[in-house]
Amino acid sequence: MSYERWRDWLDEARDDYASAEILLREGRYSKVCFLSQQAAEKAVKALLIFKFKKFETIHSVAELLRRAEAPEELIKLGLELDRHYITSRYPNAWPLGAPSKMYREEDAISTVNAARRIIEYVEGEIKTSY
Repeated sequence: MSYERWRDWLDEARDDYASAEILLREGRYSKVCFLSQQAAEKAVKALLIFKFKKFETIHSVAELLRRAEAPEELIKLGLELDRHYITSRYPNAWPLGAPSKMYREEDAISTVNAARRIIEYVEGEIKTSY
């Protein structure tokens, strides 16, 4: 794997985040939660590639942040985002009903804010390493 690909991961994280913001305005809350999780996951993967020259295949934002030696407050945000990795996409993750009917605006706002903070952290870590 090319260790310069961290830029691609960070670009994709930013694109997922921008898409989440658009969907938030449209009231598509389950999709916002999923894309927020994805944005954070991809951003931290970018950091791990950049900082440690290692690509991780796991999908847990919290665990990726632990491996990136991030502050505990960000790991807690990662745990919040991890809760939406499955439930925001699959009806069988819920006792009854589609994910698109289960999510609320406050869920979406919370996950967008968490993703933004994680992306800002990653950008700061990469910038200070240059």
